[in-house]
Amino acid sequence: MGQRGEAKVSFVNILNYHRELLVSRLRSIQCILDNLSACGFFCEEDVEIIQETVTRTDQVRKILELLQCKGEEACEYFIYIIYKVHDAYIDLQPWLKEINYIPRNDVTLIKVVNTDPISRYCEKLRHEMSRDTCFIMSYGQKEETRLEELYIDTLMELLNDSNESLGFLDRLDQILGDDGVFNPHGETIFVMGDAGVGKSILLQKLQNLWCKKELQTDATFLFKFRCRMFSLFKDKEQVSLRDLLFKYNCYPDHDPDHEVFDYILRFPKKVIFTFDGYDEVQEDLDLMNVPEVVSPEDKAHPLQLLVSLLCGKLLKGSQKVLTARTGIEFQSRVIRKKVVLRGFSLAHLKTYIDLHFKDQKHRELVSVQLEANPHLCGLCSTPLFCWIVFKCFRHLNTMHDSFHLPETSVTLTDIFFLLSEVFLSHSASLALSLLRKSTRCASETFKGGFSTLAAFAKLALQGIEGGSFIFSQEEITACGLTEEELSLGFLRAIRNCDDSATFEFLHITLQSFLAAFALVLNEQAPASSILKFFTQCSRKRDSTCLPFDFCIGCSSKPSEMKPFAANEHFQFTNLFLCGLLAKSHMGLMDHLVSPKILKKKCAILKSYLSTSVKSHLHGLPQYDSDAGKTVHVLPGLLWILRCISETESKEIAQITAKGITAGIIKLGYCNIFSGDCTALNFVLQHRQKLLGLDMDNNNISDYGVKQLRLSFCKMTVVRFSVNNLSDSSIEVLAEELCKHKVVEVLGLYNNHITDVGAKLVAHIIEECPKLRIVKIGKNKITTVGGKYLASAIKKSTSIFDVGMWGNSISDEGAEAFAEALRQHPSLTNLSLSANGITSKGGKCLAEALKENSVLRIFWLVQNELTDDVAPYLAELVRGNTGLSHLWLISNQFTVDGLRQLAEAVAHNTALKEICVKGNQLSEEEEKQFAAEKRLRFH
Repeated sequence: MGQRGEAKVSFVNILNYHRELLVSRLRSIQCILDNLSACGFFCEEDVEIIQETVTRTDQVRKILELLQCKGEEACEYFIYIIYKVHDAYIDLQPWLKEINYIPRNDVTLIKVVNTDPISRYCEKLRHEMSRDTCFIMSYGQKEETRLEELYIDTLMELLNDSNESLGFLDRLDQILGDDGVFNPHGETIFVMGDAGVGKSILLQKLQNLWCKKELQTDATFLFKFRCRMFSLFKDKEQVSLRDLLFKYNCYPDHDPDHEVFDYILRFPKKVIFTFDGYDEVQEDLDLMNVPEVVSPEDKAHPLQLLVSLLCGKLLKGSQKVLTARTGIEFQSRVIRKKVVLRGFSLAHLKTYIDLHFKDQKHRELVSVQLEANPHLCGLCSTPLFCWIVFKCFRHLNTMHDSFHLPETSVTLTDIFFLLSEVFLSHSASLALSLLRKSTRCASETFKGGFSTLAAFAKLALQGIEGGSFIFSQEEITACGLTEEELSLGFLRAIRNCDDSATFEFLHITLQSFLAAFALVLNEQAPASSILKFFTQCSRKRDSTCLPFDFCIGCSSKPSEMKPFAANEHFQFTNLFLCGLLAKSHMGLMDHLVSPKILKKKCAILKSYLSTSVKSHLHGLPQYDSDAGKTVHVLPGLLWILRCISETESKEIAQITAKGITAGIIKLGYCNIFSGDCTALNFVLQHRQKLLGLDMDNNNISDYGVKQLRLSFCKMTVVRFSVNNLSDSSIEVLAEELCKHKVVEVLGLYNNHITDVGAKLVAHIIEECPKLRIVKIGKNKITTVGGKYLASAIKKSTSIFDVGMWGNSISDEGAEAFAEALRQHPSLTNLSLSANGITSKGGKCLAEALKENSVLRIFWLVQNELTDDVAPYLAELVRGNTGLSHLWLISNQFTVDGLRQLAEAVAHNTALKEICVKGNQLSEEEEKQFAAEKRLRFH
């Protein structure tokens, strides 16, 4: 339409013909009037006549009447405004396509200014959010770093509804995509992760990309909320959805008819919400019991609005991204997809080093020091801890002649000691005295900043006790903190809608550290009060609760149970308490607390830990498994191990090791990361007897395997499947397992092992005479690695079960396994499923198995076997070798191939089943084999 060479189009006629459609769909008239007036098509009197009309539909009719009087050019410009201001007139975009509207060159020369309230609000929202998200607030609050200069994506793992891995995302905007959606009716994208793993900064990056129009979405609006704000509202306070959106983000200007809110209600799919820190909601929030709000006009408590938004009762169809600590329960019925953040990989860490340190000398120095300290390297896989370490390194390097990262064992408490030292050194008077010294002296820094540290610690403890993470100016002043001290870095200001001054600690883990400091510094309270967060829960619950029960989060009233049993700010406070009272920190703490009181508190803590760990271990349920007597560890034990490791108490570690009486510890799906392996190793290295360790489905990574090195000498079961391990982990395993030769079970399924790692596993198979089970499926092993493994299996006389599902060994690898199988004395179970094996490889395997009387279970699922291999398999079946289960699911057999197998089964007495589901047979063809029950199609 409108191009030269076509029949002349009458825009007057178009408006007249589609008059009623325009009257019903044209909702916003302000932008229309502004532009028609600015370009001279409407005079001031025209605008007044329109505005005097009462209803919107009559106003549109009046506009159309006037346009028809003004002529073709005015009518065309009217349509061009609708074309240009797309978001404001989204209802009319299908109409433009229907009339096949293409602007003429003449009309495109006339300027269109977007004065639409919706578009202007979107731009205002982008502008304000860009201002709030483009910087990472650093310590000291005076130093800011651009987000784009320091942010890098971390490992983002997709989970299904059973929390099983679906692989990793490559880009941040894939969080909003359809990958990994297991509940299309859910609207909430649930992002989980441990403390400091980067949930908040991920949302900040997501918001920043939207501001810059670089996020792969057509969302017009993005509203961001921190969940902790919902705990600040009074019990009886009620707000409308409109107020919640606009008051706590930004308010739409020049919107007398509430067009922005009306647009949001009509097009909820154009809206993204981000809710950060669901675990920080301090009320008893149950999605099933909180009254739902279904009307956007009704007022309700903000928590009810939050729940109704997440459930899709309000603004159904909008996208919600919700973050929470790992372990926080959230109802599956409202979850669309799950993403768990796993921190930095080794490659991420190298990138982060390069971003932090522009000086090549510093980059090399930090890299070397991290490589020499695997535990510190593991702690640095958590972005927050890495940021602290790097920032402290840079700062202390500028203040002193030289500063090195800790070379020996380093704890989380050490890291926060380092951060506090840096913050205190920002004090003007203290910095002046420190600058006179060329060497670093942490004790002098803490002594000089004692009153400041004590004041921050008092504030932190008050917050932890009251479940508060946000502090008013009055609360800060009451703790004795000055304006200068507020700028040191411990606290950061929060921008409020009412401009009131409120503050929060840099991170909740820092608040927990300082709260623990307050417990140690307090010399007036009874020494036993340091246990208040350990014992709080057990006092409120029934008598079956163990003394060391970590279900912290109970409120002060017995009847009021908080919704989150794993309230980590309490757990971190306990952890830091153990670290502060560790022997390695006594030299520093002696300068801050009376040595006599400090000694008494240490004794109380160690006594409590010793007694509690005995009780806990005594109560752990044990059961018999194929691998022996097994104990399935309860979640609380992991925090116990962390605390024991933080105390660095060899005595308590020995008590714990002795108390583990089962032969196998099962720690699957416990969200264990590399730092936890240090805690686990601290205890297990004191165990005298052999032990099996099942840590499948965690995130220990290569750092964790290195931390467990001292414990491999006694491990009979090593199950590290689904743990993000690379070949460097296998190098450690090969060195240690081959040295001690006690391993019986090796589980490495679904990691990142290549042919290099496969060669090392082959070496383990050859060197370990007790090794019975090897699971190494779903890695990155090709023909080369398959040959190494097959050769080792051929030599082993102990191997019983081998799982290779989901690699790429192909026919050459299958031929190598065929040679290994021929007359093998012990291999009973073998899976070569999903390995790209064709009939060529299948023939070799079938021929070799005719000489094997030991193999009982053989899986060739999801390969490329055709009828060409059917005669060879049929001959194998007739041979009656002892094979009992043959799985050929999802191959390419037709009715002809399966007929040969069915005939052969009649001559076999040992075979229990041949599973052939998912081959190329119709339902009618399958019925031909109904009489042969051992040929299974389902």
